[in-house]
Amino acid sequence: MGRSKILLAGESWVTTATHIKGFDQFPTVTFHRGADALAEALADSDFALTYMPAHEAQTHFPSTLAGLREYDAVILSDIGANTLLLHPDTWIESKPTPNRLKLIRDYVGEGRGLMMVGGYYSFQGINAGARYRGTPVEDVLPVTILPWDDRVEVPEGFRAEVRGPDAHPILAGLGTEWPMLLGYNEVALKEGAELLLKVPDDAGGHPLLATGAYGKGRAIAWTSDIGPHWCPPDFVSWEGYGRLWQQCLAWLTQAESVSV
Repeated sequence: MGRSKILLAGESWVTTATHIKGFDQFPTVTFHRGADALAEALADSDFALTYMPAHEAQTHFPSTLAGLREYDAVILSDIGANTLLLHPDTWIESKPTPNRLKLIRDYVGEGRGLMMVGGYYSFQGINAGARYRGTPVEDVLPVTILPWDDRVEVPEGFRAEVRGPDAHPILAGLGTEWPMLLGYNEVALKEGAELLLKVPDDAGGHPLLATGAYGKGRAIAWTSDIGPHWCPPDFVSWEGYGRLWQQCLAWLTQAESVSV
């Protein structure tokens, strides 16, 4: 059996800086990839990851169901709804283009998987700018997205509360002592969804990892990050990091088992 194909869209950004040195100044531009640790964790796994940075996704994220069917599951991470809604043909040329959020919903409904990972442009996001509330993507997810800036910064850190270790295949072998996280997106659990991890009550008590079904497919919400800053180096270097993501993807793609 071949490796399951996973499409990760997002987890990239560009920063600009102006360096001022007395009378003189010069600008610099830096490109960042936020999921390199995940890509490394999946490199020799049962999953073949296609990492599509946010600026490429605006144009190249599949615009047909046939294109999405090339993948067994899709991960959306730190990529706002506008990037998927506003293909350049619509944004620049005012031409009608497919609604890729509806395509994602239909793709999951027919039996594939979707995972949303938290971040400043996930769920509702910073200044409510990710704007997934009320969209077809929210229909699929096991959580309800709130109508405001849903980021919760926890600079002192928190540790996930595990809801029954080993009771779910995603949690198998991961124990109850997890490294600290530094923030997450606040969401509400939908009726019928399963809560696997929660944020401690003293840090908000909200869902951290939830699973659910949509049509014939499956969906996962992980409300913290895939890497810095909410997911600090100690979490990324944790021996359970790769196992967690591989077991999430095995469940998402309805694989019988995963080699970790």
